[in-house]
Amino acid sequence: MNIGQAAKASGVSPKMIRYYEQTGLIPKAARRDTGYRDYGDDDVHRLRFIRRARDLGFTVEQIGNLLALWSDRSRASADVKALALGHVEVLRAKIAEIEGMVAALETLAVSCHGDARPDCPIIKGLAEGSAASPTKPAPRRFGKVGDLPVRPETIVKASSARG
Repeated sequence: MNIGQAAKASGVSPKMIRYYEQTGLIPKAARRDTGYRDYGDDDVHRLRFIRRARDLGFTVEQIGNLLALWSDRSRASADVKALALGHVEVLRAKIAEIEGMVAALETLAVSCHGDARPDCPIIKGLAEGSAASPTKPAPRRFGKVGDLPVRPETIVKASSARG
């Protein structure tokens, strides 16, 4: 099937399919005599896996590691669970950060009269760097190669399997 058909079957846009090929999440597609990419059912299945992982907020790097685990039949489910739970921690940290931003904005909004006066505590708070603009750094994403609960040989196997 061509890229448009693969996109429709997988729910992944043609642009993202090309990107996933470029990043190595999916193997380079075979080419027809016409030069068009040719995808098979295995490619569509892999694209659906990637789409579901993206829907859960996994990074491209994390998805690469999940794909390596998926293709490694000797994997330990503990590795997959550790990766998933690490991602849950990242999501919870993001939720806490967003809740902090909401609380700060609500506090500033309460102090704003919201009338025709030019004086606005929201603008003043943003300009002065008050609680409305969090200064703490974003949480570090789980999934850097050195931090992964993935056996290095698993990643090597998956990379060489992609060819």
